[in-house]
Amino acid sequence: MTDLDPKLTFDSFVVGPANRLASAAAHRAADSPGTSYNPLFVYSASGLGKSHILTAIAHHSIRNTPDRKIEYMALEGYLEGLAEALGSGDKDGFKGRFVDLDILLLDDVQFLAGQPEAQEMLLRTLDQLSTAGGQIVLASDRPPAEINGLDARLVSRFSGGLIVDIGPPEFETRVAIIRRKCDERGQTLEVGVAEALARYPFRNVRELTGALNKVFARQDLEDRKVTADEVSLLMGDESAVTVAGAEGDLGAFLEELVQAVGGAVEEKEEPWQKTFQEAIDAAEREGYSAQRLKAYQAGSEPPEDWEGVIETFKADVQRLRAIDRELDGLGNPWYDAAQDVVKDPERLDEAETLLTSVRERQRPFPKLDRGPTLERLKDYPKMALKAADQILGAERPEYSPLYVWSDRSERGRTLLGAVGRTFQKGHADARMAVTSVREFAQDFIRALSEGVAGAWRERWWTVDLLLVHGLEALSETERAQDEFFHLFEALKRRGARVMLAADRPPTRIAKIDERLRSRFEGGLVLELETGSGQGDLHMVEAPRPEAKAGLWDTHIVDSAPPVLPSLDEVEVGTPSSPSEPGPPEKVAAAEGAPEAAAAADGAPEKVAEADGPPEKVAAAEGAHAAPRDKSAGRGRKVASAPSHTEAPRKGGKWFPSGENVVLVWPRIEDLLLEELE
Repeated sequence: MTDLDPKLTFDSFVVGPANRLASAAAHRAADSPGTSYNPLFVYSASGLGKSHILTAIAHHSIRNTPDRKIEYMALEGYLEGLAEALGSGDKDGFKGRFVDLDILLLDDVQFLAGQPEAQEMLLRTLDQLSTAGGQIVLASDRPPAEINGLDARLVSRFSGGLIVDIGPPEFETRVAIIRRKCDERGQTLEVGVAEALARYPFRNVRELTGALNKVFARQDLEDRKVTADEVSLLMGDESAVTVAGAEGDLGAFLEELVQAVGGAVEEKEEPWQKTFQEAIDAAEREGYSAQRLKAYQAGSEPPEDWEGVIETFKADVQRLRAIDRELDGLGNPWYDAAQDVVKDPERLDEAETLLTSVRERQRPFPKLDRGPTLERLKDYPKMALKAADQILGAERPEYSPLYVWSDRSERGRTLLGAVGRTFQKGHADARMAVTSVREFAQDFIRALSEGVAGAWRERWWTVDLLLVHGLEALSETERAQDEFFHLFEALKRRGARVMLAADRPPTRIAKIDERLRSRFEGGLVLELETGSGQGDLHMVEAPRPEAKAGLWDTHIVDSAPPVLPSLDEVEVGTPSSPSEPGPPEKVAAAEGAPEAAAAADGAPEKVAEADGPPEKVAAAEGAHAAPRDKSAGRGRKVASAPSHTEAPRKGGKWFPSGENVVLVWPRIEDLLLEELE
């Protein structure tokens, strides 16, 4: 572990409004590692106390729990260790270095940018430590989202804990810091000196410490106390005050001197130097860095093709302007990180890469075509429709994910489409993604080939509703499974809605990561061919448009005894009470069908021998129409067999014509047939 500065403890850390949250979180992490904020990510500008906090956590833990295993290192050391491990082929040994830690303290995380292997290794390290209950504390000079090129999975991990910033100390905290440092150095100040010094808007504690060192040095050298009135002189304001207050002859003399010197310098400049200076001034007025031109201008001789050098510089600036405008138009999510990049022609390649990433990150997801919404679906199980409605209505859905399956894959796609259209109607500003597993995998391959995988992940990880069909195709993928798993986890942490469709249940999808399978099964898995409250029967489309949906469940079968007329020749009535007796022979007897009763009593061979058109078969079975016996109280009519259609024959036996539909009813008493007028 890096040697710890003994002065950087919680006792020496001055707490104020700008750092109170960071200090409290650091105390919690040191007292109870891995229980509250994990990881804890602290960021601030340089010199505001990030390293102080990390070191204080280490000191506090060592003092209170000596047997804890703690590792504190800057990212530079982490990268060096990883490079050595890769060079020696001992990558696993490096990874094992962090497995048993209680606390990992990692500073300067911003240097992960452009280090894909280090990011992958750190991701695994964080996973291992989090699983084992270890505490991770990271420090950076910017928040995770502004670290250029940071893997979206790491951004998600960091965001899953606590991200807290440290701001510049305000006046009162600056006074407290000055007094604390006086005590540490054994120095004293005159009344008002600390307050006068603290009124300067120092950007960080280092600048404040440097100013205080000037006061201490003056007191030591002159063996006296500095007064409050002298602070402004020590801070370098004397020349500014003198020039600002110059009047009369002295002021005029200074102004003439400046003009004379400027004119002499201008006369000595070569034409190429003047052109360079003009280009430098123009660029800096717009806020662009002109270090490239200044380096050329510093030489005693003009560079080869110096005019071309200036034109190239101007072209780079022009391109940066265009990139900046496009970034603004795209709603750049990494605005702060882009500011330095788009103002430096030497970083034009970075700006181009940033623009490509933002284009990918902000690329909109396609909208669904017109089609049915959820409320228009009638032939789906009630439980599936209710669960789909709950996915849309709940702020954090109870079922995550909702997994529906049917061996007719178009049913799952239809339901997903209806859910998506319903969501679009009620959430116009939300982000919704509808895709198949194959499309998802191909899109990931494209992102890898274009070098925008990180932005690609962030784009997917920001959706509010994810609809994916063709889950069975996961068995054909490898890396896409891992990406899909991390996407699923990221959306779950955000409380986003996820609905999946496949042609089989999760248990029957072969060759997929068991983590994925368990996540699917951990939500709600529904078969779309199962009705709600109708028994375990397959549902099919209603064969007649005018028939009322939901009155029956049917099986499609290969063959059945031709004892019923075609659907075109019957009218569906209202099901009778389930309490009515059900055996078909009793129903036939009650309805005055003596032939059917006789057949039920032991003459099935007569049915088998029957051959020919449906009406003959019905007659052979004793199922021809008879007037309803109203006194029987059954409320039924039996339809007469069709007489106008001659059914084709197949293999010498009767075979139903194409327009006929055979219905198999779970209970015969639920079948009501009305005579056609």
